[in-house]
Amino acid sequence: MGLWIIEPKKRGSDDHVPGTAFIGAGGAVDSATTVTGDLDPSLKYDLTGDVPIVLVPQPSDDPNDPLNWPLWERDLITFILCLVSVMAATLGPILAPSTFLFAAHFGRSPTDIALLTGYHLCGVGVAGLLFVASARVYGKRHLYLLGTVMLIVSSVWGGLASSYESFLWARIFQGVAVCPFETLVNITVGEMYCVHQLGKRMAVANFSLFGGAFLTPVIVGKITGELGWQWPFYLVAIFTGAMLPAVVLWVPETAYNRPVYHDAPLSNQASFECTVASSRRSFLQRMSLFSGRKTLESPLKLFLRPIVLLLHPAVLWGMLTQGVMIGWTVMIGVVLASVFLFPPLSFTEVETGYMYTGAFIGALTGLSITGPLADWSAKYLAKINKGIYEPEFRLFLVIPQAVTGCLGLYMFGVTASNTVKYGWFWPDFFFALELMGMTMGAITSALYLVDAYPSIAIETFTCLLLFKNFFSFGLTWEAFHWLNKVGTKHLFIYVASVQVAVCALSLPMYFFGKITRDVMHRHDILKMVGLGIGKAEKRSEQAGLGAEMDEIECREEGE
Repeated sequence: MGLWIIEPKKRGSDDHVPGTAFIGAGGAVDSATTVTGDLDPSLKYDLTGDVPIVLVPQPSDDPNDPLNWPLWERDLITFILCLVSVMAATLGPILAPSTFLFAAHFGRSPTDIALLTGYHLCGVGVAGLLFVASARVYGKRHLYLLGTVMLIVSSVWGGLASSYESFLWARIFQGVAVCPFETLVNITVGEMYCVHQLGKRMAVANFSLFGGAFLTPVIVGKITGELGWQWPFYLVAIFTGAMLPAVVLWVPETAYNRPVYHDAPLSNQASFECTVASSRRSFLQRMSLFSGRKTLESPLKLFLRPIVLLLHPAVLWGMLTQGVMIGWTVMIGVVLASVFLFPPLSFTEVETGYMYTGAFIGALTGLSITGPLADWSAKYLAKINKGIYEPEFRLFLVIPQAVTGCLGLYMFGVTASNTVKYGWFWPDFFFALELMGMTMGAITSALYLVDAYPSIAIETFTCLLLFKNFFSFGLTWEAFHWLNKVGTKHLFIYVASVQVAVCALSLPMYFFGKITRDVMHRHDILKMVGLGIGKAEKRSEQAGLGAEMDEIECREEGE
């Protein structure tokens, strides 16, 4: 038992639990460990710091393995994807400061306008099931390119829409365009970095997806007031179009079928041998839309896998930890206009947009805290655990999420319900605290699932996407009804109480997470329902695609 994490029962030699890894050199990591000291020659280390760190996962000897690419190149890919993700994420709250303007323009109720965001989220969710199968079979590069082009086209459509129905369909297609970035960016980042490098990069990726969007209403309110409501959509299209060449040229495929020995305990890896490519693929080869099939499984089978994983305990925890907090944030965005646009504050749309400045600062603060803390805490906790890293160490980050997020929700309800007494500052301040908690929850759940269940990462993030978007859709449907029925104060007291319960679920997840990993490894629910990866397929996915895939790749390279 390490740091109160309950160990599963020993089962002889086959007792390695996936996700558990040794990252210290010669035992616990401490300052006395020398770079040239007792290092295992069969393992690869990060020697850039004062203390050597075992690389987890272990890179192969293949130059096409993303873990072997130069760090600057991996960071460039992450940077480009984060930039496009920011543009994609802006489309979620782009209507927030102008709810009543759109209601007047289209002659619809505020609920109908809120549902324009709700159906946008549905577009993201439905597309997730389709894109996960495509990503599993063909990789992710073609989906990033498709998503970028769709962002441009659907944003132009949104600006040109002259009726509510046309605008609604534009919003749905915008959701489809957003899907590759919400679903796959975290996975791509997870494929390119080792555990000790991942925290800050994952934090930046999640900030781009969930935090950066809250600067949008600040800018959109001003643009709408000066140029009209169409121009925010045109500007999204223009800036995304400027980024399209970068995606084409510098975002190659990162899916890599790492040899099967990399899933074994590190101590056993020296006994494995594998054949690897002698040189890296050329720049032109890396620019191809597809780089061969990544799996031989049928698309239908891959389409159904995320649905089954909705019952996975860790996936359920991740959906609640990330998705519920994001849902509350969407609901605040829906009700914010009614708080600030009407007396006693009587803000304009532009001034209401400025209220999202606090949300952006909160998300940025959450990123600034969680990114460095995630990497530091992983290494520190592994150090005091005799060099053994457990994915459950990531769950300590739920503590600051619970403090900031729950406090922000409670106090937003109290202050927003009485703006005569509290004014505009305190609701905005507690909205910022709530955004800090949301950012922390998104980063924590992403890190844990990538570390603990890397083999089903695409499916787990699809589950998170489905829950987050359909839960948020339900909240946009009911937000105004609940607000009118119970009032702002009581509504957010109920909401904050639910969030406390959700955060409390991390306690059993921490204590029993390793047992869960062991049980789900030995009793794979996907295999139980006929959606597992068979032995031949397992080899193709983990060891290089097997004989059939080798033939496919040889034919492609010959051509």
